[in-house]
Amino acid sequence: MTSKEKEGSSPKLLKSPSKHQQAVTPIVGMGGSAGGLEAFKAFFRHMPRDSGMAFVLVSHLAPDHDSLLAEIMQTVTTMPVIEAQDQMQVAPNNVYVIPPNRDMLISQGKLQLSVSEGPHATRMPIDNFLCSLSEDQGTHAIGIILSGTGTDGTLGLAAIMKAGGISVVQDPASAKFDGMPTSAIHAGNAMHVLPVEQMPNILISKPHRPPLRHELQTPSTVRGINSILKQLRTATGHDFSLYKKNTIIRRIERRMLQNSIEDMEVYANFLKESPTEVQVLFKELLINVTSFFRDPDAFILLKNDILPRLCKDKSEGYNFRVWVAGCAT
Repeated sequence: MTSKEKEGSSPKLLKSPSKHQQAVTPIVGMGGSAGGLEAFKAFFRHMPRDSGMAFVLVSHLAPDHDSLLAEIMQTVTTMPVIEAQDQMQVAPNNVYVIPPNRDMLISQGKLQLSVSEGPHATRMPIDNFLCSLSEDQGTHAIGIILSGTGTDGTLGLAAIMKAGGISVVQDPASAKFDGMPTSAIHAGNAMHVLPVEQMPNILISKPHRPPLRHELQTPSTVRGINSILKQLRTATGHDFSLYKKNTIIRRIERRMLQNSIEDMEVYANFLKESPTEVQVLFKELLINVTSFFRDPDAFILLKNDILPRLCKDKSEGYNFRVWVAGCAT
């Protein structure tokens, strides 16, 4: 926006993607557990066959039984439905289904399968796949969590959002089992909470474009950031002015992409009209710190057994040092 344009002028929407950008295939990772089959079927009944997206279905399957998921899904969509194989290249307008007793990741657009290890009840196949999808596809990654029990998928959606992708969660009220959707929503990892039937329209309407890049030195960017931070301080009481500016810009840009706005000052004006967006941006800017004490049994053992033995017979004022390898928190 130039200095001559008025504050209330129409938003400057994102330009149409170039041919190179259009060639990129958004990959949709879909996770479901109990009740997930019904949700998968409802989704593909409403998804057109020529969306240009690829779909990868990750479900909690019994490890010792053949799966009929691919055959069942083929009855509700005209897209090819394929049981995934190791090193299979993902292609647009295809549906890929995880085989039983396999862990699945994705790298360079190829599915990576391995034999599952460890107890079946402790595995998190949806989290594992979505995290790899976020690393491999970045802003083109899309994660969907459907009906199921437990928390699988919550961390995967967090990774998708961090990479600038899109996260969608089934409305718990419409889910046969609301454990997985509710977990993702309570963790703040749901950009969109919808009945399954409405998800295809959201995916088709949302732009899948590379992230914006605003230079901090640009007067328009500086004005926009200052206005945004002032609104955040007024609305939430939190002052983000001392945050690293590059971090601030990246996280604001993710919200701008979601709202199809490319100008920082236009987004600042948009915030004035949308208190809900202010709260969403506020959560986006917060730095999520890993829960250090998330394994309480281990710390109880450390306190009651290990530390007393390590400190036994040590003199008063003894200098005891502990190095925690790989700890960044």
